[in-house]
Amino acid sequence: MLRQFSLLILLTFTGFGGFSSTAFSEKAADLVTGHMQNFAVLDEPRPLKDFQFVDNTGNTHTLGQYQGKVLLLNFWATWCAPCREEMPSLDRLQAELGSDQFEVLAIGQDLQGIEKVEKFLTALKIEHLKPLNDKTVKSGRAAGVFGLPASILVDRQGNEIGRLVGPAEWDSEDAKALLRHYIGDSPSS
Repeated sequence: MLRQFSLLILLTFTGFGGFSSTAFSEKAADLVTGHMQNFAVLDEPRPLKDFQFVDNTGNTHTLGQYQGKVLLLNFWATWCAPCREEMPSLDRLQAELGSDQFEVLAIGQDLQGIEKVEKFLTALKIEHLKPLNDKTVKSGRAAGVFGLPASILVDRQGNEIGRLVGPAEWDSEDAKALLRHYIGDSPSS
């Protein structure tokens, strides 16, 4: 299992599938540093397949419903220790940058359903992320996710900009600078 994960990481960061360390924007390349040094920026933005997930009221959502916003899609599971480690930073990021221009969508891939996701978020005192889940895990497959946690940055048109496999400090200054670049926010706002 470790060998397969290592191979996935190697392929992700060496250009397999359109990923590389060369950004389609020089500014973005300059921002892939520090906590974001493992963020793999696509050479060109690529459309994501639409997929479904549910919220804690039982409503079904699609990725397409969020066009017009920059999104940080995070795929995670309650049984994933690195996901548990990462979740508080995603919550703080949503609290600070969440708006009508940007949103963190942390989509659980928990086979036991949304109730398990809600209990997990409550136990971690996650207050700013919506409880979302896809117990079919089709959303992760549609997005090309092969390991958890995985985060995908999506532009306003629904195109993937890049991704990071593994946990990250999403509320770090490095991460916020990268995200603000795509949101169009200046650090002072």
